Amino acid sequence: MTNAKKERMTAQKSFISGYLRSVKTHPSAEIVYKEVKKKLPNISQGTVYRVLNNFKEKGEVLAIDTKDNVHFDADVSDHAHFICEKCGNVFDVYDECSHCGVLKNRKTKVGKINNFKINFYGICKQCGPACAGRK
Repeated sequence: MTNAKKERMTAQKSFISGYLRSVKTHPSAEIVYKEVKKKLPNISQGTVYRVLNNFKEKGEVLAIDTKDNVHFDADVSDHAHFICEKCGNVFDVYDECSHCGVLKNRKTKVGKINNFKINFYGICKQCGPACAGRK
């Protein structure tokens, strides 16, 4: 007999999950709260934060730490992220990582790679040329 209790999918969880799957912008918890509150006016900020943390713990969303905030991504497939050091926006990076020999073969001298989390940092196209603002 297992002690794992089955969690029910509440309307709040369902709406938050649906919102995250519908956007590609990697919203912060605050943005998720503001957007969900438009449709569920009685939802509390604490509920949104608890649901997001629960999703993160269960591996249903990725939490991407930036210097100013934590952003959430419902796409849990293997991919990297580009984080703009100027505006703080987070972008998905798919193809560049698939060309890396280590990730393609999923083997290293120390063991087999099951998944990965890679963050690239720089200045996005909207903020200016790649060489601008280097630290």
